[in-house]
Amino acid sequence: MALHTELTPVRFTGLKLTKPATVAAGVPGVVSSMKHVLEAMNAFRAVKALLELNQKDGFDCPGCAWPDPDDERSPIAEYCENGAKAIAEEATTRKLDPAFFAANSIASLGALSDYEIGKKGRIAQPMYLAPGATHYTPVSWEEAYRTIAGQLQQLSTPDEAVFYTSGRTSNEAAFLYQLMVREYGTNNLPDCSNMCHESSGVALGEAVGIGKGSVTLEDVHQAEVIVILGQNPGTNHPRMLTALQKAKANGATIIAVNPLKETGLLNFLNPQTVKGILQVKTHLTDIFLQVKINGDMALLKALALLLLEEEEKNPGTVFDQSFIGNNTTGYDEYITHLRQHRLSDLSAACGITEEQLRQAAAALMHKQKIIACWAMGLTQHKNAVDTIREIVNLLLLKGSIGKPGAGTCPVRGHSNVQGDRTMGIYEKPANALLQKLETVYGFKPPYKHGYDVVDAIHAMHRGDAKVFIAMGGNFLSATPDTAYTAQALRNCRLTVHVSTKLNRSHLVHGREALILPCFGRSDKDIQQQQAQFVTCENSMGVVQMSKGNLHPISEHLKSEPVIVCEMAQAILGTQSKVPWQQYTQHYDHIRDAIEKVIPGFDDYNKRVRHPGGFYLPNGSRTGQFNTNTGKANFNVAPVTEMPLRPEEYLMMTIRSHDQFNTTIYGLDDRYRGVHHERRVIFMNQEDIARAGFTAGQVVDLYNYHGQTERVAPGFIIVAYDIPARCTATYFPETNVLVPVGTVADKSNTPASKSVIIQIKSSTIKR
Repeated sequence: MALHTELTPVRFTGLKLTKPATVAAGVPGVVSSMKHVLEAMNAFRAVKALLELNQKDGFDCPGCAWPDPDDERSPIAEYCENGAKAIAEEATTRKLDPAFFAANSIASLGALSDYEIGKKGRIAQPMYLAPGATHYTPVSWEEAYRTIAGQLQQLSTPDEAVFYTSGRTSNEAAFLYQLMVREYGTNNLPDCSNMCHESSGVALGEAVGIGKGSVTLEDVHQAEVIVILGQNPGTNHPRMLTALQKAKANGATIIAVNPLKETGLLNFLNPQTVKGILQVKTHLTDIFLQVKINGDMALLKALALLLLEEEEKNPGTVFDQSFIGNNTTGYDEYITHLRQHRLSDLSAACGITEEQLRQAAAALMHKQKIIACWAMGLTQHKNAVDTIREIVNLLLLKGSIGKPGAGTCPVRGHSNVQGDRTMGIYEKPANALLQKLETVYGFKPPYKHGYDVVDAIHAMHRGDAKVFIAMGGNFLSATPDTAYTAQALRNCRLTVHVSTKLNRSHLVHGREALILPCFGRSDKDIQQQQAQFVTCENSMGVVQMSKGNLHPISEHLKSEPVIVCEMAQAILGTQSKVPWQQYTQHYDHIRDAIEKVIPGFDDYNKRVRHPGGFYLPNGSRTGQFNTNTGKANFNVAPVTEMPLRPEEYLMMTIRSHDQFNTTIYGLDDRYRGVHHERRVIFMNQEDIARAGFTAGQVVDLYNYHGQTERVAPGFIIVAYDIPARCTATYFPETNVLVPVGTVADKSNTPASKSVIIQIKSSTIKR
């Protein structure tokens, strides 16, 4: 049996527990924001950055993709606590110069935690790691490009290279990146979508014809019922709380579905209002359904079954039969399937009492302005695509899509992850995109599908992929099965990372390695003596400009668009048919090219200069379903449960409040009452007693999928309000337990929210 274990030594940092918070944001959020920002930079730089953050003429937050208001924005603080933390990380004045890398070996840096690595600062110049070397050394941009080109040109086929993209990348950089990769000759374009909302894109594409949500921010304000599933907005999308507060003021009912009673789902103190400052909280959730991990499918079917029972008693009063008849297919098959279920079975499967289910169904019964919001709590399971399609089934029964105040709302993570996909960052591109590239540029792009993230990991591990290039992100810490993925990266001839800050992926490398330092969102970008801006697309399909206003911390940094263009010129040479040099001179030229290739970007340069930007076309928003049937499609899928042996538990990975994706801002999880420690496992109190453990005990966590023993040693048990046999841990610390072979059907997304583990006493002491 193979053994996969953690890459770094276990070090506890001093756990302190308090009662979980009962209200989100408020003055503590403001204090936390300022503390992080002022530790990273001086007050003048901090104020300059924060006053421009998320403003219509400013720069887009590098954090989450929650949309900015279309109308007026706060002139003082159009950002949240975690947005301020993101700026503290990006705009820090701490920088890593050649002396830092000379003094710190790969081995010594690799022994640090992800938190410690991230706090070191911004990378100030290109760095190179030679074969067999122990330290990175400075390298010129020209030599770095020659190294990349030399390795790529030596490959026997372009498909031996992998080109990863993070969701921070701008539309302009993403478009250029996919253009370079396809002219080079491959569709190996895995991206962070593969690990988060790929399941949403697949499900919505099949059901309603577009892999994006259908609602706007104004729809959220107008909704009668908002159902929030598998999402923790108070930590992951804090500005969503303001939108929910407005919806509540307009009379909305909020139903929250989650295994944990997250503080941000319960109560909110808006620090930008007088009531918030005076500690007058808004109670957000009306009905809380504490579902078992991955019990969402059973829950949704139970609600649909209860609605069906009432519809059959009083035909036409619950379901929107006109909408169903005119706009959908598969209704009869779905209803036949639904009738085969019993409420008692569904209740047991999801862990919600029949009384609670009836209460939730009653809230939906005679409403049509219904919005369903979800995030990774739904997308990272084996049955994720079917579960999301079950959400759509429920909305279709009610006619709650394609009309004001109603629809689908997958809440994306990284700020431009949706825009990257729109720009063509996808391993399975549509033929229409490839044909347009050929028409506009005159080269024949590859039509063979490429590697997604999981496929790329396997390919590198086998040795079939030999060069790995990442446009942003922290690939190793974000991916599953950490030890397996680490070996995959080490098998490469060359690993390249376009980055702002040091991260673990720079320290687990190929035979050669490069770090290419780039501008962040907040950095001022001057090309040919002219200030440039880039653009981003948020979760609701708004494209707007982002223009940094801070002086870069080093003269050796370059923008992502310029890096891609210069890299492309080195790789493709004079044979390239793309005017790369022109694109570096002014980004308007890039946007003119995007307009020619990507649908929905007519008059791009003109419209994006309009304050607040513009909405992209969205058929599901207007009731036009561009599916294979020309209508919205119901879906029939079973309820599946994961049987557990007596010694097994189901684990989901989660973020702390001091975290965004793999970036660790601090060691506190204020809302859950966990302070100064990340190596914890949240367990049900009865499970702790039944297993003979005690709260505070140190345990080791194991997963045995596929004849491999995966071990995450040294975790402290924290008794918590979580359903029996369910547990939760922070990632990336427990990503080593997530099997690379356990993925969502159809989307191939790692099933990080349903990992079967065993828990054993540890020899490690606190």
